[in-house]
Amino acid sequence: MPPSPTPSPTPEPSGVRRRSLLGAAAAAPVLASLAGAGSASAAPAAAAAADRAGGPRALPGGGDLGPNVIVFDPSTANIQGRLDEIFKQQESAQFGTGRYALLFKPGTYSGLNAQLGFYTSIAGLGLSPDDTTINGDVTVDAGWFDGNATQNFWRSAENLALVPVSGTNRWAVSQAAPFRRMHVRGGLNLAPDGYGWASGGYIADSRIDGTVGPYSQQQWYTRDSSVGGWLNAVWNMVFSGVEGAPAQSFPEPPYTTLETTPVSREKPFLYLDGDEYRVFLPEKRTDARGVSWGNGTPRGTSLPLTQFYVAKPADSAATLNQALEEGLHLLLTPGIYHLDRTVEVNRAGTVVLGLGYATLIPDNGVTALKVADVDGVRLAGFLVDAGPVNSATLLEVGPEGASADHSANPTTVQDVFVRIGGAGPGKATTSLVVNSRHTIVDHTWVWRADHGDGVGWETNRADYGVVVNGDDVLITGLFVEHFNKYDVQWNGERGRTVFFQNEKAYDAPDQAAIQNGSIKGYAAYKVGDDVTEHEGWGLGSYCYYNVNPSIVQHHGFAAPNRPGVRFHGLLVVSLGGQGQYECVINDTGSPTSGTDTVPSKVVQYP
Repeated sequence: MPPSPTPSPTPEPSGVRRRSLLGAAAAAPVLASLAGAGSASAAPAAAAAADRAGGPRALPGGGDLGPNVIVFDPSTANIQGRLDEIFKQQESAQFGTGRYALLFKPGTYSGLNAQLGFYTSIAGLGLSPDDTTINGDVTVDAGWFDGNATQNFWRSAENLALVPVSGTNRWAVSQAAPFRRMHVRGGLNLAPDGYGWASGGYIADSRIDGTVGPYSQQQWYTRDSSVGGWLNAVWNMVFSGVEGAPAQSFPEPPYTTLETTPVSREKPFLYLDGDEYRVFLPEKRTDARGVSWGNGTPRGTSLPLTQFYVAKPADSAATLNQALEEGLHLLLTPGIYHLDRTVEVNRAGTVVLGLGYATLIPDNGVTALKVADVDGVRLAGFLVDAGPVNSATLLEVGPEGASADHSANPTTVQDVFVRIGGAGPGKATTSLVVNSRHTIVDHTWVWRADHGDGVGWETNRADYGVVVNGDDVLITGLFVEHFNKYDVQWNGERGRTVFFQNEKAYDAPDQAAIQNGSIKGYAAYKVGDDVTEHEGWGLGSYCYYNVNPSIVQHHGFAAPNRPGVRFHGLLVVSLGGQGQYECVINDTGSPTSGTDTVPSKVVQYP
């Protein structure tokens, strides 16, 4: 690893320690509307129609959030004790079944250190992060894994203001650990205690008054935020719409900086209006820069909880579909949902919001969730875990051939994560398929597991991670890893990706297993041969062929060589010389070299 281009007050770690490598080596805007969205008003009418027809009784909206949503207010006794109890249970439960959402009512809390383990989300219940202030810390560290943070997945912080005890909050995470709508009145340290390795990460719609210190973080994406400073870079740091971000300087230091984000719409979130729960739906922004909440109230619409079916893990897919058919949205409370049929989202404007990493498992080879070719669906905050019977797909946005124009009101997929294997046997030919035009995928980690249970080249077979067929799709914060063939295959026109992080599958047994016709290996990111317009910023692919280090990968990226297909800031890395790349994109870019974990970079292509 090259030394940090910006001197830091603590020594940089040396050597490369990836996940498997460690084991081997040991504005004061106002609400546009607080009335329910028009599509939700169908719920009472649908329920009445069902009753008149003698069909199943209408499902209720609203209700109790279940035992794993834990709500605190400033007068709650022994908050720290409860936080510690959950952390003790979740700290090392990487593939466990516990799921928790920790929600804090508006007010001020003092003397807390909320340590977050796996499948734990913490959030404030105000409209603005500043409505809920913790004089203390929300901490992620890596003591459970000997100071290595490269497996600190599946946890989140949202909608809080923090006043860190030491002046700096520690958030040492890797994939699937979003930091959203946060106000840190101090600095933010993205590395674990001891500055061991970390492989994050994602910040959005947040204000960090002090300096962000990534230290050992290999890559990071920050969107539509404000930072007081940024300390250093390792391989790939990407910013879009971030006030205070470092200037564009890729390849050295490796900062890729866009002044604005082309299109963004923040994730829906639960909040309290007096004593009533509502779900806020932030409005779409074009050429966004800085936080959406400005000096207080964000812009958007709001839905009462009574327009949501508050789902529990025991609910069947039939029940979830009944709720959707009756015009309700879905709030998935924490837990694991086994599905024997596909959850069908057919109504424009439907919201499917998960709390505490609610997890959908298709048990019999079905697709977990499908969205029709309609406007304005919002999917957010849940995990799809492949089942033991192969699914052709796990999540589909739009049917095959979808062509409707959704530019005014796109579907958004945010903090929706996919896993194949790790928690047990799982298979899926393709994980995420995007067919609908103008879809925004904002932060996803699509992961074929490289460790855990049910892991092996054929055991958790998964050929394709993300396939984009729709035109005009934008992805901000794309993490896709370890698929048997293409990790990303992009067939739609005018696609755009801001930030991509990838590792090729570790466990390929030999060169023949990854051979792609006459090409050595499948590209991590493949743009279809017929595509005429495509653009990407800040994209990295890494190889670590530890089962057979002699494997050669021709390139990380493959795309038509034409003027309308453009890339900015590309890199490939061989981790410790376990496998090699011959080129970066197509036949362009220097090969990786021996055991030196030094990126090979291409500044612009073509």
